[in-house]
Amino acid sequence: MRPTRILFLVTFLFSFHLSYSQSPVQLGLFAGTSNYQGDLVGGAFVGRFTRLAIGLTGSYDLSSRFSLRAGYTHAALEGSDKYNSKEYLRLRNLSFETKINEFSLVGVYHIFNADEVRLVPYVFGGLAWFHFNPFAQDSAGQTVYLKPLSTEGQGLAQYPARKLYALGQLAIPFGAGVRFAVSDRIAVGLEAGIRKTFTDYIDDVSTDYVDAADLLAARGRQAVDFAYRGDEVAGGDPAYPQKGYQRGGANRKDIYYFTGVHLAFRLGSGEGKTFAGRAGRRGLGCPRVGL
Repeated sequence: MRPTRILFLVTFLFSFHLSYSQSPVQLGLFAGTSNYQGDLVGGAFVGRFTRLAIGLTGSYDLSSRFSLRAGYTHAALEGSDKYNSKEYLRLRNLSFETKINEFSLVGVYHIFNADEVRLVPYVFGGLAWFHFNPFAQDSAGQTVYLKPLSTEGQGLAQYPARKLYALGQLAIPFGAGVRFAVSDRIAVGLEAGIRKTFTDYIDDVSTDYVDAADLLAARGRQAVDFAYRGDEVAGGDPAYPQKGYQRGGANRKDIYYFTGVHLAFRLGSGEGKTFAGRAGRRGLGCPRVGL
């Protein structure tokens, strides 16, 4: 199902439920940026690789300080050796792009009582599942998906320890933000979150080179061409590296980040069990709006 259809369906279901409910539920929109850290970038938050991230959330208040939040985020990640300051990495000449579709469930803890204070810092943490599918462009500008090429011997009989990586993975999302209650029903927040993953293959780069002949026999010429691309850049070595030569760094897993603005709306009838239902109308004189 396309991300836009998922967003429409979830929005419709929330709106339908909340029009007949008095529960402390919020619907939120997220817009911001995405970045990745791994083998094909020189550090965190590399500006030239920053991409758009959008999402939809639904939250349920368990108390004046704690809530559960489910979310869907669609984003893109990218990295390339082309702009690396280290020459030996620039001459490696690998690159990747991928779309990210993430579903998450996190607990959100507000530092202050959100029934009484408009400006509230918060922290969050939980569990997420995301889907990715790394690809690169060939010399003609055509998109080539990398997993089927087994660029590091994944799934080849000669390398039994190198298993095919799954395109659906678990991650641990955590981060912090600060939100401001604009009105009884609307709050806006600034938020930054890290996703700790358990894979080193978001960028299709992790360990060392396999034998070119093995790769050619199992996956064909294109696999060899995308496993090593130093022959495509000025000053690069045209010879494919020897088996066992380092291609990536397997000691650290890939991670990705979302940073942006979160807009939350309190929906429902506003009677009975509202956002301020446990504490009444205090401080602001309005129901609580959280993120």
